[in-house]
Amino acid sequence: MTEFNKTLEQAKKLVSKGRMSRRDFVQLAVATGVTAVAADKLFVTAARAEPKKGGTFKIGIGHGATTDSMDPGLYPDQFTGTALWGTLSSSLTEMDHTGSVIPDVAESFEPDKGAAKWVFKLRKGATFHNGKDITAEDVVASIMHHRGENSKSAAKSLLTSVKEVKADGADTVIFELDGGNADFPYTVSDYHMPIMPKNDDGSVDWQSGIRTGGYTLEKFEPGVIATFKKYPNYYKEGRAWFDAVECLAIKDSTARTNALTAGEIHYMDRCDLKTLDLLKQDPNLNVTELTGYGHNVFVMNVEAAPFNNLDVRSALKYSIDREKIVQNVFFGHGTAGNDNPIPLSVKFGIDPEPKHVYDPGKVKELLKKAGMENVEIELHVADAAFSGAVDSALIWQESARAAGLNLKVTRAPDDGYWDNVWLQKPFVASYWSGRPTCDWMFTTAYAAGAAWNDTFWKNPRFNELLVAARSETDEPKRAAMYAEMQQLLHDDGGLINLIFNSYVEAHQKTLGHGDVASNWQLDGQRIAERWWFV
Repeated sequence: MTEFNKTLEQAKKLVSKGRMSRRDFVQLAVATGVTAVAADKLFVTAARAEPKKGGTFKIGIGHGATTDSMDPGLYPDQFTGTALWGTLSSSLTEMDHTGSVIPDVAESFEPDKGAAKWVFKLRKGATFHNGKDITAEDVVASIMHHRGENSKSAAKSLLTSVKEVKADGADTVIFELDGGNADFPYTVSDYHMPIMPKNDDGSVDWQSGIRTGGYTLEKFEPGVIATFKKYPNYYKEGRAWFDAVECLAIKDSTARTNALTAGEIHYMDRCDLKTLDLLKQDPNLNVTELTGYGHNVFVMNVEAAPFNNLDVRSALKYSIDREKIVQNVFFGHGTAGNDNPIPLSVKFGIDPEPKHVYDPGKVKELLKKAGMENVEIELHVADAAFSGAVDSALIWQESARAAGLNLKVTRAPDDGYWDNVWLQKPFVASYWSGRPTCDWMFTTAYAAGAAWNDTFWKNPRFNELLVAARSETDEPKRAAMYAEMQQLLHDDGGLINLIFNSYVEAHQKTLGHGDVASNWQLDGQRIAERWWFV
């Protein structure tokens, strides 16, 4: 290393510790032969390398409803997930930026009996926000919260393989499963399963908001705002840098964008792709784009007419011009779907055949076969489902009409969409953040009886394979099972996967961060504990 390089490296360290100004750094770097533009970039990189404590972080999130609840089993979207889980709470495990599952409230987890038994050791010294130690009994009660006979939790179906969960002393939790499941540590990282304090009657206290995350709850106004203060005794070192966090529900994309450009918020999700170029030109902002497992969809209730007719379902899948929508609504920020929720980036993912591409002749043939040439089909949409849902539906309406299918598009209000439309109307727009394993995605959304099975699809062969694949240790056999399941869903299910979408988000350049996770939006919904002000 030359003397100049040594000087520059020392200066970068001073910048990272806040001990050298931008002006002084740029002058020194230019003197060593670096251009002024390159020197400025080096300063920004160095300044963000060292997290700084303090400040109030304000996040604008394109979700939130007045019906939102503190009950984690009922968290419907990114607002409750980011605010009430990623900011306020934590689970036994979490996913890192590589897609690997790592310990969280647990400090370790080990399989036994061919992964039919899992032993989780809890972190010593980890506490709830009321100062009480987190114990194995709290974990057991938190898991049991989702397993009751009358539970409406979105996590209930994920835990059907659990035969027993018990405490073994104060810091050990044992799960006994009905068969081997190598993916089980992923399952308990789900944002519906935070650890909560146990009540004297064995239930959990979900109402008070006393949790285990980096920030304590100050205020929660459903569909409006959630505010938090830093918890000084958080068990994770090097996390939760802000003094305070505000999560604001700003469902309108224009309002979110205006709030960001005006400096009223520091971060926004779900950027309006039509105005993305303008955001990119703002010298105070950074736009990020990540590809995860997310997909925007239209789903039909296969138990309701006319969707209980397979030929009608197939006709709908061939009546939508996905590539046109990907280009005209999403401006290429994603890949057209093929009615399979598993992307090729997930282990065991396949691309089923035949591809469901726009085919007017096929649509007419299938409708004639079903005896429904003149059927009118109503689709309920709102941009609350996903940004661009309304525009996508209107483009689809045109292509469907050209194929002889009368698609009536009914626009629903954004507020209350997830309570009044999704799972209520027979044909709706929706979205999934996706999941990193086949089992997790299928169990959450397509297993018979799953709370979030929004197609109401109950395929006996699919459900038989779902159970068998979990404990299959022969990789080729397991791959064949998951391939068959994806083909069944593609051919028979009520899912129209429009696009595997990119997460396009924007933030003020005053924010710093490390590697960003893409398992959920907003850095795996844990942005408040992972980011900092520079």
